[in-house]
Amino acid sequence: FLSVTEDLVRRRAEHNNCEIFSLEEISLHQQEIEKLEYLDKWCRDLKILYLQNNLIPKIENVGKLKKLEYLNVALNNIERIENLEGCEELKKLDLTANFIGELSSIETLKYNIHLKELFLVGNPCTEFEGYRQFVVATLHQLKCLDSKEIERSERIQALQNYAEVKQKIREQEQAYLLKRAKEKEEAQRRMHERKVRKEKQMEAKSGFDSPDSLWDKENHQSEGEREQKMWRTVEDDEEDRRFWEEPTPYTPESRLETHRYIEEKRKAKDNIRGSKQREKPLPTLVTAEGKVLNVNVPKLHFSLKDDEENNQFILDLAVYRHMDTSLLDVDVQPTYIRVLVKGKPFQLVLPEEVKPDSSSAKRSQTTGHLVVSMPKAKEIILAKQKLPTSIKPSDTLQKNTRRSRQVEKLEVDPSKYSFPDVTKIIQEKERIGQGPIRLQTEKITETKK
Repeated sequence: FLSVTEDLVRRRAEHNNCEIFSLEEISLHQQEIEKLEYLDKWCRDLKILYLQNNLIPKIENVGKLKKLEYLNVALNNIERIENLEGCEELKKLDLTANFIGELSSIETLKYNIHLKELFLVGNPCTEFEGYRQFVVATLHQLKCLDSKEIERSERIQALQNYAEVKQKIREQEQAYLLKRAKEKEEAQRRMHERKVRKEKQMEAKSGFDSPDSLWDKENHQSEGEREQKMWRTVEDDEEDRRFWEEPTPYTPESRLETHRYIEEKRKAKDNIRGSKQREKPLPTLVTAEGKVLNVNVPKLHFSLKDDEENNQFILDLAVYRHMDTSLLDVDVQPTYIRVLVKGKPFQLVLPEEVKPDSSSAKRSQTTGHLVVSMPKAKEIILAKQKLPTSIKPSDTLQKNTRRSRQVEKLEVDPSKYSFPDVTKIIQEKERIGQGPIRLQTEKITETKK
């Protein structure tokens, strides 16, 4: 069975920075919880607790929540009201659509003196004759029952007939408890039959799986598997039809059985899906003849550049920028390169042989791409520049040495070097007809100064 876990509570406490000791409100609805525990130890300050639409059969382990004001356990499998005496501040209790048949169990709520609202709609006890009068007369502190306000006159009348109503309620309770005992027996019988039927199916399937001879197994395996899958599908459909069409009473057992059945089917489907994923064939990287194929399973953009100047190939593989380098595995071979990106192969056949030992791989600091440099195996000998025949190498060396010994100084004497006057490159024109003359003359004088 599923119970309340610390991980679940922390995930549901995001509004409180995942802190559970100071939590005042938590919603644990639709979590398939079958046992209510630990909350009274972890979350002592809880004021509001939502537990609707689970599979809780019993109210327990909430008695120490002294600050609890609102408890919602609607749509569960609860059969009696109990263990709420310690919830001193309880003001509102929602038990809608449960299986409460012991109406006399509401007497335990007398100790919850602050209880103002109670919801029992959808429970078997609401069909008892005198249900409302009994609740109104028993719980004096109650102001509202099943969304209907309790009038003063209604309470007076209920108290007047309390003894008679209480006797009627006791009789109806006894009848209901006998009916529940039969329902439990019927549920156990049905579960036993289903278990036997399932065991027979498993035996039949195992018998179908074992072929009569080894020859049949080897030569007709694919046909047998196909028939087996068909047979299993038919059997599953038959089981589904039988389960959903079989008339059953609405009880805590049938509700739990339905949940178990759905969960079982879901797990079987997940197992089939998982086995299909495991059976998925790996991509062919090298054919049986030894031919290397181009493969791009991770579907990444790439470019292969022929760097003739440095006599090498450069592969730029656009791996994801934030991917950790430990998830990349580079393998350079003389004729191809293979990169595993999170286990998915990228393989590229190179146009020319390269040197794997001299190759290098690095990540780009700007883009995060994987850049692999692969020197070519064939080395290209570049021709050296020829010196002119008139000049001997020894002469050039001597001249260079002489030049290096002489210290050259920059001459600043204007008589030796005449520099052009760049300020008079553009000749000044007479400014006629270009706006107000007075303004123009002022500008010219200012520049001269």
